[in-house]
Amino acid sequence: MSVKSVETSSQSVAAGVAIAVVSSFINGSTFVLQKKGILRARKRGDSYLLDGVWWSGTFSMILGQIGNFLAYNVAPAVVVAPLGALGVLFGALLASHILQEHLNILGKLGCMLCCTGSVMLVIHAPKSENVTTRAELEDRLGDPVLLAYISVVVLLLIVLIVWLAPVYGSSNIMVYVAICSLLGSFTVPSSKGLGMVAPEAFAGGPDNAGALCLFLGLLGTLAVSILIQFTFINKALESFSSNIFEAIYYVTFSSTVILSSAVVLREWRGVGLVDCLGVLCGLATVSAGVFLLRVSQEASLTWKQVKVPAKED
Repeated sequence: MSVKSVETSSQSVAAGVAIAVVSSFINGSTFVLQKKGILRARKRGDSYLLDGVWWSGTFSMILGQIGNFLAYNVAPAVVVAPLGALGVLFGALLASHILQEHLNILGKLGCMLCCTGSVMLVIHAPKSENVTTRAELEDRLGDPVLLAYISVVVLLLIVLIVWLAPVYGSSNIMVYVAICSLLGSFTVPSSKGLGMVAPEAFAGGPDNAGALCLFLGLLGTLAVSILIQFTFINKALESFSSNIFEAIYYVTFSSTVILSSAVVLREWRGVGLVDCLGVLCGLATVSAGVFLLRVSQEASLTWKQVKVPAKED
């Protein structure tokens, strides 16, 4: 790779990181605003679809998804996805002020660990992409390993949506989290694929029809995936804390994106052992941060010493 190519790649990664950071702040407000709208609607006794705050959160989600789409198309997915931890941090701080969801010292430490783990992931994640053209993407779509991976993900989604969600969804947060995270296997590759195919799909030429069909297929996959995610995110927010949902969702979604980027986009080819260990350590750090965020909702931590009354003889 030439020096000029390396510089161009570095600039693309920097641009993707900058866009991803802004999108994370926008996405961080999404769950909080939607949760606020749901609570307001519940207090009035009507549907949250009639609440302006809920709709502001919905528009924030759309804006954040547009930002993510741009970021995924200028930088590798495994660089962009981990920056969602900034959304966890921003969402937790907003939730503590807007929703009065208590964020104690453990929760703040958890937010810090999420950000630290994200930095580790960005540093050690692959910085180049191995699927950059329509021809390479079409070649990947016919790979038996990819088809097997997609089949397993679709089967898991069917089991979760049809069987587990109606029975356990309102009592176990991991059901909704798993659904939304597994859909990341389709949303992120579809977003990147649209960026690769769009120039040929809307340009004249003999291959225009094939490119246009592929573009529409990716667009339909992206739209359906986002719609299902949107539905189950709101179901989760009706039953669980936005703070907790966003934190757990971030870890599972990032893990899914890293896996799908390895299978679909081959972004992990040529990555050394040190970087692989760095990514694993980054994920472990973020997971520890999420655990602290979860514990902080139920634990009470104070700097004051609690006096234990003396026992009577």
